[in-house]
Amino acid sequence: VQLQASGGGLVQPRGSLRLSCVANRIQDYDYYAVGWFRQAPGKEREAISCISNSDATYYSDSVKSRFTISRDNTKNTLYLQMNNVRPEDTAIYYCGADRPNIATTGARYWGQGTLVTVSS
Repeated sequence: VQLQASGGGLVQPRGSLRLSCVANRIQDYDYYAVGWFRQAPGKEREAISCISNSDATYYSDSVKSRFTISRDNTKNTLYLQMNNVRPEDTAIYYCGADRPNIATTGARYWGQGTLVTVSS
């Protein structure tokens, strides 16, 4: 399984950004739970949003009501719509996948990470 995250960059506070994660070399993508994790400088990696194979979603308190997770199983792609971003959202964002469930502590498969920097 290969996961390729993209969409990171520099964004101003209160701005928006959309991350994508394409899964390759994977069978039955729709049976996987997938999610987004992030690691800020000097901090541990944390789970911020996950979506199950039945489209149940999880959001950490830090991103709830600002970020939206979604998936397109026809494209083997996971998305994270980030709205109203804050400087504390600056981090490397990783996508993860596991089957049949994904844990907030980690995933079996990881993407390479995409850097999001929130700054004016």
